[in-house]
Amino acid sequence: MAESGSAKRGTELKQGEQIEELRVTPDKYLPHRYAGASGDFNPIHIDPEFARSVGLPGSILHGLYVMALVSKASIDAAGGDPRSLRRLSVQFRGMSVPEQEIVVSGEVVEADGERAEVDLVAAQGENRVIRNARAELDTGAPD
Repeated sequence: MAESGSAKRGTELKQGEQIEELRVTPDKYLPHRYAGASGDFNPIHIDPEFARSVGLPGSILHGLYVMALVSKASIDAAGGDPRSLRRLSVQFRGMSVPEQEIVVSGEVVEADGERAEVDLVAAQGENRVIRNARAELDTGAPD
């Protein structure tokens, strides 16, 4: 994922506007790297044969990885400063797999110039893997 140069708060979000979509296609090795980073070595994430033996289509991504994408889309909408994310809640509603694009989209549902609430969804094709996500963002002037 490409990152912008300087992160700043102070991005104005308006009620009803759509945030810029975040599109990511995780490679087939991402579950292994994420397992190492998170300590979650559940075989459904790193062993495709085991995952199929328990009825899954193959290795599946960690839910918290997809939640991190929702977090990134929220932070990007607020100007890129990670301090802008004050609260994030999500509902995990499906599984996602490597090598298929994940799209995070959202809409500003409340905004007052200092803070904004954004409703978000993370989907892989028609499968909405995270729904009813809500981010509270500080959009005021930088500290």
